[in-house]
Amino acid sequence: MLHHNWGFMYGPGHGWFMGGFGSLFGLLLIGLLVFLVIRLFQRPVSGSSARRDREDSMEILKRRYANGDISTEEFRNIRTQLKD
Repeated sequence: MLHHNWGFMYGPGHGWFMGGFGSLFGLLLIGLLVFLVIRLFQRPVSGSSARRDREDSMEILKRRYANGDISTEEFRNIRTQLKD
């Protein structure tokens, strides 16, 4: 009787079928790991944190203006941008 080895382990056609799903599962697993690593190192930005950053920036701007580091026009332009 002739025996043809068309598949690797599961018989004719099953090697490609199972290999395709194995590759897809591997890619999904790698994607999940990349996503988790990015989320782990990403700085969370909440509304209160963003507001606090804007307030800190405004204090720095006022201090630079008071010290004469920037002109009145620069102060107004930057202040307008920070309020947006």
